[in-house]
Amino acid sequence: MSDSKKRKVTSFYRPSEGPENWGELLINKKEQFKTGYSAKALAYCWEDQNDFPPDVKLGFLESKIELFENVELLLGLPEYKVSLPGGSSASQNDIFILAKGMSKQKKEQLIAIAVEGKVNEDFGRTIGKRLGREASSGLRKRIGFLLETLKLERLSDTDISGLRYQLLHRTASAILLAKKFTAPNAVVLVHSFNERDKGFVDYENFVSPFGLKGLKNRIIGPVTINEIDLY
Repeated sequence: MSDSKKRKVTSFYRPSEGPENWGELLINKKEQFKTGYSAKALAYCWEDQNDFPPDVKLGFLESKIELFENVELLLGLPEYKVSLPGGSSASQNDIFILAKGMSKQKKEQLIAIAVEGKVNEDFGRTIGKRLGREASSGLRKRIGFLLETLKLERLSDTDISGLRYQLLHRTASAILLAKKFTAPNAVVLVHSFNERDKGFVDYENFVSPFGLKGLKNRIIGPVTINEIDLY
């Protein structure tokens, strides 16, 4: 039995004793938890701060969105899995953050944040390539569910074919986590350690169907989906 089959989605987590502990949550620590890869970069950056890293905080402030001006990190869970229909694997968020911000009405609000880390990695294959001739019925079911969750089912096959699948299921994860924790706000946060902003064009293309323009080092949105404000 492979490691991926042995590890199931669980509701129980143990406190981290340091960034190296994060690697134990990966399917293949030897291959995935290495210098120059996002899993290790995130672990050392976020664990050292025990809070939002300075560049993330700066992005919150410069976005000029009241909800994020004094955002407080309540809980961080590395490699947090979200079950999805179709297929046997869950959507594994690099970090799930439950945070708290202040609304315009001066009321505290929960924020569910799905963090996706990148160094030199891209966002994986496009939806068009994933849905090739050999795509399973489970994968087709899953992509249909993700599009419906994000209210993108109106898009034509041509419109969705160039979008990156990883961004699709990470964004859906944020919405599902917001529902799970009764948070009225969901955020997909791409934390890039790449000096050349690799993947930014794919990010721009992905947010376009939501009617948004991608910006570097800024929170954009919200788009309201099923009463949840998505940023």
